[in-house]
Amino acid sequence: MVVIEPEETVLENTLKPPQPASSTSKTTTDSTSSETTTTTTKAAAAKVNGSDSDGFETASESGVSDKEEEQEENVNKEISSKNTTEDQPKQDTQKDDELIQVFNKEENVNKEISSKNTTEDQPKQDTQKDDELIQRGIEEANEAKLEGNRLFGNGQYEEALLQYDVALQVSPPDVPSSVELRSICHSNRGVCFLKLGKFEDTIKECSKALALNPSYMKALVRRGEAHEKLENFEEAIADLKKILELDPSNDQAKRTIRRLEPLAAAKREKMKEEMIGKLKDMGNSLLGRFGMSIDNFKAVQDPNTGSYSVSFQR
Repeated sequence: MVVIEPEETVLENTLKPPQPASSTSKTTTDSTSSETTTTTTKAAAAKVNGSDSDGFETASESGVSDKEEEQEENVNKEISSKNTTEDQPKQDTQKDDELIQVFNKEENVNKEISSKNTTEDQPKQDTQKDDELIQRGIEEANEAKLEGNRLFGNGQYEEALLQYDVALQVSPPDVPSSVELRSICHSNRGVCFLKLGKFEDTIKECSKALALNPSYMKALVRRGEAHEKLENFEEAIADLKKILELDPSNDQAKRTIRRLEPLAAAKREKMKEEMIGKLKDMGNSLLGRFGMSIDNFKAVQDPNTGSYSVSFQR
């Protein structure tokens, strides 16, 4: 009988796959390296993740370790990429917000500058427009006044009144440059009413002219004449005296005053008599209830003192 067991044993030993470094270190028969083997085994056990080499790994272990490192690196890259991808919108949003803030600041600055310039320029523009409107109004008023003068010269007093009224409407009020123009138009309306026999209206218009220009002599003359027509002699003399204050050499005013003073005195006496007559009538109506009248009472003057005493007579 042929025994083949040793060959199979050899074959078995020959075909037996290589063991990991840790196993090989355990089966080593060298007694002098047992302590080193134990230490190596502990170190290998400590490298649980297989990323570090102990110097005794096989080719397959080294390949596995490289793959694990590659996988870990890929995972880290994916995590990093994911974090970057997640953070990118935030960063972009933050950048956008910063740009928006910068843009808003610039826009606000521009608005402030524009508003400041507009605010500074606005009064100038408004003043210029106001001046243009005032000038235009004065020009139109002058044209209407000249037309009124032409109509007055032709004896068209009603039509002239309308033109002077137009001039007053288009001329800007409370403007120094138009005060004289408005005063003239009121006075011209006064003389139109004087020609038309409307003396009360003459007095009103001339009074408006004098309110704007108290030293306007023509208005004083025309108002004085209207007062004389209405037999307001005291008022007429007052206007003539104002004329003499402005022009002491005005002989016409002096002559008119001398002429009007007797008329004024006669009117005062007449008014006194009328007043006494009215008082008598009123007194008689009251005393008549008692059988008496004003004629029963006499006023007697004391020659020494000049005082009066009243005595009753039947």
